[in-house]
Amino acid sequence: MLQRPQEMLFTESEIAGFRNETPGCRNVMHFNNAGASLMPEPVREAIFGHVDLEAFIGGYEAAAARADEIAGFYSSAAKLLHAQPCEIAFTANATDAFSRAISSIPFKPGEVILTTNEDYISNQITYLAFQRRMGVRLIRARSLPSGGVDLNDFEDCLKRHKPRLVSVSHIPTNSGLIQPAAEIGSLCEKYQTLYLLDACQSVGQLDVDVRQLKCDFLSATSRKFLRGPRGAGFLYVSESVLDKGYEPLFIDMRGAEWVAPDRYIPKKDATRFEDWEFAYALLLGTKAAIDYAIGIDLNRIEKQIKYLSDHIRAGLQKIPGITVLDKGPALGGLITFHLQGSDPVFLKNELKKHTLNVETSLRDYAVIDFDEKQVGWAIRVSPHYFNNQEEVDSLIGAVDSLARQTKKPGNPDLPLAPIDKST
Repeated sequence: MLQRPQEMLFTESEIAGFRNETPGCRNVMHFNNAGASLMPEPVREAIFGHVDLEAFIGGYEAAAARADEIAGFYSSAAKLLHAQPCEIAFTANATDAFSRAISSIPFKPGEVILTTNEDYISNQITYLAFQRRMGVRLIRARSLPSGGVDLNDFEDCLKRHKPRLVSVSHIPTNSGLIQPAAEIGSLCEKYQTLYLLDACQSVGQLDVDVRQLKCDFLSATSRKFLRGPRGAGFLYVSESVLDKGYEPLFIDMRGAEWVAPDRYIPKKDATRFEDWEFAYALLLGTKAAIDYAIGIDLNRIEKQIKYLSDHIRAGLQKIPGITVLDKGPALGGLITFHLQGSDPVFLKNELKKHTLNVETSLRDYAVIDFDEKQVGWAIRVSPHYFNNQEEVDSLIGAVDSLARQTKKPGNPDLPLAPIDKST
């Protein structure tokens, strides 16, 4: 067991309290918080309470009755990100938020998007689609041999290519790597370049401060480390970007006022990036998740996740046949590992038999990164502050047991499941 530093970490009684407020902890040992975390009871109550109100008095009427709480979402999200309420938009998910942000940039043929090799699959596909349809040039800065983007090369790309947009995933979906987002923000400020940060995996895991990060846009989700519902996300749009008139490609009556037959005026605040219709129950659930996390303290959450992640990595590294794949100077709460001779679906299903929730990550999700690491898949483990020591030990013990059973020379009869890419 790693020596447990006391400063800022949660006590056993605090963890027991979090678990008591998390019904899912009675059923599973949940290490898939980078996919979708277990919702605490206040989040569940906020969602079902509003759904019930809609059922009893009507959807429009329920929204009107909860107008103050709905408006409070923007204040809560702003507090979480150290922003202003006018800079927050509610969206359907993080990718939706990301797409609305990037759609607001009127690219011209030949203009450059600068990103990293480790960026999230959906973002990479979006860049390639812009390249195919609009003639935008996609440039990726080099990675360091030790992991993460090479900031010297990144600055060189800024100087040489003068990109219209820098877009970076703070924490990729397939690795524990934490990119140097604040340093990238300082470079973007220096070269006066728009900066879009995908904080899908970092919001709720780290104490994210948009002022320190110096980003123009930031996209986030509710369902991951924030512990909110699926189908909800939000977008930060800096006041300076709003003042410059950026607006999403598909702006609707929520985002603009139709003032004459051939003229509309965008809203002054970030609601210009919203749709008129969205799930108010999920907005209120997201607000409850944000308030819950703020009430606990994001600084303490960040330290607890790091402690658990370091412990899990150290335990996995001792298991023969296991390769821990995470690389980089700063690592967070996503642990990825590969077991020679096995396959991801078999491992995931075997761990599920022990009520251990983990996720698979395939080469398709991170082509550049996985090819560099020379693997076709990984198991992704993502702990949260409500995971206790017993669960962590159970996870490491179960992986150790599976590694000992894995097909090796002299043990040719152990069946292995074929890789299923549908997970």
